[in-house]
Amino acid sequence: MKKLLLAAAIAASAGTFSVPASAAVIVVQTAPPPPRDEVVPPPRHGYVWAPGYWDWRNNRHVWTKGHWERERRGYVYHQPAWVERDGHWEMSRGSWARGDNDHDGVPNGRDDHPNNPRRN
Repeated sequence: MKKLLLAAAIAASAGTFSVPASAAVIVVQTAPPPPRDEVVPPPRHGYVWAPGYWDWRNNRHVWTKGHWERERRGYVYHQPAWVERDGHWEMSRGSWARGDNDHDGVPNGRDDHPNNPRRN
């Protein structure tokens, strides 16, 4: 427990807080750079293009190139995205969601308000 508290104190003193790379959301104080221009290849049958994005590794932004993801029938791919909230930046990792018609990251079967037009 002491090691965990010490690690949290070190991260806080550096002015940046991040969670493990496997976590679904990353929170940092540093804004990501503008996205890089990528040449999107022609469509491939059975695949979805996952565009490049700025990832957070080793306490800095690192560009990850776009790549092909094998299509998953009945699922929608949500690309990673950075959002500014209350003076910090949050990145949600790319993921597949089953039947997510309003693209809010919550599958329709568990969504209290599927297809809500006011969702971002």
